[in-house]
Amino acid sequence: MQIKVLGPVEAKVNGRSVTPTAAKPRQILALLALHSGQVVSVPTLIEELWGDRPPRSARTTLQTYILQLRKLIGDALSASGATGAKEVLVTRYGGYLLDVPPEAVDVHEFDRLARAGQQASEVEDYPSASRLLRQALDMWRGPAVVDVRPGMPLGIEVVRLEEARLGVLESRIDAELRMGKHKALLSELSVLTVQNPMNENLCAQYMISLFRAGRQWQALDAFKALRNTLIEELGVEPSSRLQTLQHAILTSDPRLDSAETRQLQRLLA
Repeated sequence: MQIKVLGPVEAKVNGRSVTPTAAKPRQILALLALHSGQVVSVPTLIEELWGDRPPRSARTTLQTYILQLRKLIGDALSASGATGAKEVLVTRYGGYLLDVPPEAVDVHEFDRLARAGQQASEVEDYPSASRLLRQALDMWRGPAVVDVRPGMPLGIEVVRLEEARLGVLESRIDAELRMGKHKALLSELSVLTVQNPMNENLCAQYMISLFRAGRQWQALDAFKALRNTLIEELGVEPSSRLQTLQHAILTSDPRLDSAETRQLQRLLA
């Protein structure tokens, strides 16, 4: 069984789609997939489907949805000569478990690639870090579970995943900055800073890229835009880290021209 949740929810068994068309069974599948190999409790599933106002028939209706999912899985398995939907979508005491290997769910492959990329970055192997982090980001086909209206439990997972995606993106850009690819990053960062107008990490990366490309005044404009947004929206100034970077750009600090890791880390610490 292969399941994708980094975008529209998709599930296949031996190449045959077992993605439910009904909203609530798809919701259940997405939550179980994100916790594959772990028991998801009945109360959690009920909260996901109906929030704090479940119907009296919630447990019976949940069982019906589980049976619908098992039928989809079972039909696909029997078509290939295999059996055992109950061994894939397993009933456990107090809940249900999707028993598939980690590599069967795209989010787990994303996590694996992201960890490997971070480890490569920590030992300053930036080409490998860039490659692995790009592979992790390529797992995404859109916002997580974009075709599901999430309840509270699934919504929490979506927020976590989107934060993880942004963190991997920042790490990939950092690795490529340290490889001297500032010019290649300019167009991407110009879009990202508009999409994330209060993200200081992306702004710092954009400022460094602009400065290294000989566009000092635009780097200072990027700081000014972030500062104005933070003051208007939150009533706060940029962090001391970003103010240090602004000062370095104003004074044309020579460390900004170096992609060498430790110098840049000291400057922006």
